[in-house]
Amino acid sequence: MTNPSKIAVFGLGSMGYGMAASLVAAGHTTFGFDVRPEQMDRFRSDGGTAGALADVAPDLDTVVVVVLNAAQTEAVLFGEAGIAPHLKPGAVVMACATVSPDFARQMEARCTAAGIHYLDAPISGGSLKAAKGQLSIMASGTPAAFDAAKPVLDATAETVFRLGDTAGAGSAMKAVNQLLAGVHIAAMAEAMTFGMTQGVDPDQFVEVISKCAGTSWMLENRAPHIAAGDYTPHSSVNIWPKDLGIVLDIARASNFGAPITAAALQQFLAAAGMGLGAEDDAAVAKVYARNAGLTLPGER
Repeated sequence: MTNPSKIAVFGLGSMGYGMAASLVAAGHTTFGFDVRPEQMDRFRSDGGTAGALADVAPDLDTVVVVVLNAAQTEAVLFGEAGIAPHLKPGAVVMACATVSPDFARQMEARCTAAGIHYLDAPISGGSLKAAKGQLSIMASGTPAAFDAAKPVLDATAETVFRLGDTAGAGSAMKAVNQLLAGVHIAAMAEAMTFGMTQGVDPDQFVEVISKCAGTSWMLENRAPHIAAGDYTPHSSVNIWPKDLGIVLDIARASNFGAPITAAALQQFLAAAGMGLGAEDDAAVAKVYARNAGLTLPGER
């Protein structure tokens, strides 16, 4: 690589860590920041560059924000210790959290006023694709923002969808994706546990339905977790009350009814209420199992 970039990744969770690792693998000077010091230490031991934020901020080319929600995104950029005012002119913020289109447009305006670019860039693909640099990125922003973010996009994404010249379009598409993804996970859990009431073994469910018309990417990815009784979080239950809540907020503002989304949200809220929020989102099946008196694989 002739021109490695200096990049800071904020949020070293399952997705952010994979993206940061992909940037290191691509030869970029990459700093990782997280509220958990142990994650920062782990990233440095895996090739990340050490450096205090105050020292490295003025030299950064790109800031990648892979935090949980809009509030955390705003705090990283414009909070008490926000980085945006310390970035050099022409630097780009690539914001990857699931947020509302209105919030994305607000952040773009504030970044533009600060002399920096903003790319509305929600991500999809899961932690495994993040670690391989094979994400799908639903992006919108000015041509200059895309140009500035190109080194990061090249290193972290298999597919980049250019959805518009202003922020908001990327987040709108991500909301559509999250509606489907959340509903598909809940529907998969409902179908698998329904099958169990009829004597359908979970492994058999995975084998058969994944090859039939009722399948989905989420079914093929998450149903094996239930069949194996392994709820190690690749994407946690707690993600979905936030993301489906955003979908319903947008729908409400548009006078659009989304009853299937609302029903799926209730199942994830029930799972979180059972203390399953930190488990893999396939654990929503435990709500159905509890209500039906079923014993899932790996449970007693």
